[in-house]
Formats: sequence, C-alpha cells, structure tokens
Amino acid sequence: MCETELMQKAINVATENVTSVHGGPFGAIVVQNGKIIAIGRNEVTATNDPTAHAEIQAIRAACQYLNSFQLDDCELYTSCEPCPMCIGAIYWARPKAVYYASTKEDAAKVGFDDQFIYEELALPMEKRKIRMEQIMLEQNNLPFALWNDSMTKTHY
Repeated sequence: MCETELMQKAINVATENVTSVHGGPFGAIVVQNGKIIAIGRNEVTATNDPTAHAEIQAIRAACQYLNSFQLDDCELYTSCEPCPMCIGAIYWARPKAVYYASTKEDAAKVGFDDQFIYEELALPMEKRKIRMEQIMLEQNNLPFALWNDSMTKTHY
C-alpha cells in the first residue's frame, strides 16, 4: 500500500468511529514493511479511559503484535496531528516516522483543543492549574538505585 492509501485507511477508521460507540473522530494505524499490523481508534468515552486515544491504542496493539515495547521499523499513520500525550507515547515507542492528516488547529475548531496543555507544560510547576508538588521521603530514590544496580534490567 502507498502512503496515500495508508492515510486513507487511518481516516476511514476515524470516520467509522464517529458512527460507532467507540468515541471521538480519530483513527490510527501502525505499518511495518508496508503491512498494517495494528489499528487504533479513539475509545475515550467508550471505555471511560482518558488515555484511550487512537495513537495510544494503535501503539499498544502493535507492541503486543510485535511482542516488543518499541516500534522499530514501523510507521504510524494518524487521522490527526497527535496531542501532547500521544507525542510522548510515540517518542517512547520510537517508530521511524509519523504521518498525519488533519492538524491540531483543525481539531481545535471542533472542540478538541490541546493548546492549553502545551501552555501548561511551559509553565513552572507552581503556576500550573493542577497542583504538582514533590513530597520528599528518605526512600524517594530507592527505586532508581535498585534499577541502577540491577543486573537483569532491560534498557529502554
């Protein structure tokens, strides 16, 4: 399949999702060597899971399919420019490329505006709308120390 056919597939998933019980107007696919290995659709309202965005769902399915926590040699096609949460997941999954159709500005026009998250991330913690405060305990860094000394850890 060529890039335009793959993007059309992601758009079709999003379009079908609008008329189903799954959720919002977003769809994504993961492709490896020209073959679709995973499909994700926005299922936020269907599952009551705010992390169930199309890209996240596609990444989860692809990682299960590949039995890996990374999407080496994979590409992600998504019906819309990824939100900040999905961008983070994409970077952790490490696909070789991401292609999108609509922009975040297009999404904002119909009520999916993530601009406030970008703005919040740029603020110092004490100025964010949601309180974020460190609680210091003697054992704060114990998990990191154990990880650092572990002989069985898998780097990622």
